[in-house]
Amino acid sequence: MTRTPFRKSTVREYFESIVIAVILALFVRTWVVQAFKIPTGSMENNLLIGDHLLVNKFVFGPEPAAVERALLPVRDIRRSDIVVFKFPDQPERDFIKRVIGLPGETIELRDKKVYVNGHPLDEPYVHFLEPSHASAEVTSFDVRERYGPVTVPAEQYFVMGDNRDNSQDSRYWGFLPRHYVKGKALMIYWSYEAGGNDYTDEGVGTTVRRMFSVVTHFFTKTRWERLFHQIH
Repeated sequence: MTRTPFRKSTVREYFESIVIAVILALFVRTWVVQAFKIPTGSMENNLLIGDHLLVNKFVFGPEPAAVERALLPVRDIRRSDIVVFKFPDQPERDFIKRVIGLPGETIELRDKKVYVNGHPLDEPYVHFLEPSHASAEVTSFDVRERYGPVTVPAEQYFVMGDNRDNSQDSRYWGFLPRHYVKGKALMIYWSYEAGGNDYTDEGVGTTVRRMFSVVTHFFTKTRWERLFHQIH
């Protein structure tokens, strides 16, 4: 007796394809890459409000062994890495800053210049809104001018925004724990010129206005020259 070969129905094939696609998307979102948008000007002029980034969540895998380091594209966090992380004071929010100080290092700010273990740090990416007031009297409370020295604890980092005069960073809220780091900023996949309120305000009305603006001004407000720009 000849058996009729089993064949899946079209509905079942579509259903299985969708399930697999969802599982893969969740895996990628959780472990490999995440989308992130720049809501403030704290990283200007390197990253602009409205830049949409891809974040590599795999590169800073948890404590890779020697074999994993040799076989997989994972590594330790390095100075000048631009990282996305959970804001320590509000872990439900994501922040983006540049790594300046590594565990065990001494960080100091003198007249807006960063010193690591007593040596000046070369920072071609830094942007200032105002010049240093080195010749004037500056209060000890102005951490934009003077800070430290402080020693970065083990398993923590000192992070700062590239726009030094307009960045809430480790100068204000302290060190960044290693386990709060989500990944390394990889590239800009889209950039849209919009006002800061379009990205910082919340609510249904704001979301609707944002979507309407994108639809009506997609071609004129997209910063085409920034697409697929690698982040350094």
